Amino acid sequence: MTEPNGTMGPTAEPNGRVGATAEPNGRVGATAEPNGTVGTLTELNGSPAGPEALRALALTNYGHFTTLTAEDGAVRGLDLHLARLARDCRVLFDAPLDLGRVRAWARRAVPATGRCTVRITVFDPSLHLGTIGADADPGVLVTSRPAPAAVPEPLRVRSAVYLRDLPEVKGVGLFGVLRLRRRARRSGFDDVLFTDGYATVLEGGTWNVGVVRDGRVVWPAGPALAGTARELLRRAGAGTDARVTLPQLAACEAVFATNAAVGVVPVTRVDDLEFPADHPVVTALAERYASLPAERL
Repeated sequence: MTEPNGTMGPTAEPNGRVGATAEPNGRVGATAEPNGTVGTLTELNGSPAGPEALRALALTNYGHFTTLTAEDGAVRGLDLHLARLARDCRVLFDAPLDLGRVRAWARRAVPATGRCTVRITVFDPSLHLGTIGADADPGVLVTSRPAPAAVPEPLRVRSAVYLRDLPEVKGVGLFGVLRLRRRARRSGFDDVLFTDGYATVLEGGTWNVGVVRDGRVVWPAGPALAGTARELLRRAGAGTDARVTLPQLAACEAVFATNAAVGVVPVTRVDDLEFPADHPVVTALAERYASLPAERL
């Protein structure tokens, strides 16, 4: 594993962001603050991430990641997150990933109690535009932040024709996604729903989409990231796959989004179509997801 360059200790930034807290044994880990909130952490291969390594990620922006929600030290769908990291590392770097070390480093970001969001990013600080063809030695960047406490509001989304580059890989390059999300929000929507050129519904910007048709859950088939929340629900027997087009949404009873950070969230608007925020099938699906067991990190 590549060690961080230019390592520097955690500090409080001018914007008030609090760095990682040093534990009594000298290691840096996440801690629960006195008010019950969870602090932040930024480490590369288990040590504070230095500016040179982060500069490489910012300028080259080649890598992949997964984002998980931990509650009281446990993660729902942990095996899916780890499998994604190993698979994507092979695809992007032609290299194996030591999942034992990844798990240990991620554990340092998770307090024993409370909820937090942890992002695990895999990239090689030595790769840049001139060396992108070299053998890779990917490092593991772990960052954490407090998880949202409030129940998310239903989504209003606008459709857009867009297919992510390598949609099966959770890559760090989010330019296209964020450009379309920005346009959607500036037009009064919350997010964007991707379709192909034939109006086939694919996925949301950072979430999977599902519909309720004839009282049954349907997962739109097409090129899309296999999100961990969706895969957990499918593993539990929820839903079938079928092609769904934008015009066919008019015949659906409900639309919803799934994401590891928020679970199941109703979608109440797609373009000019309106859907209920409290459909019983979607409510039951959200409850089923919340009841799924979590695994200790």
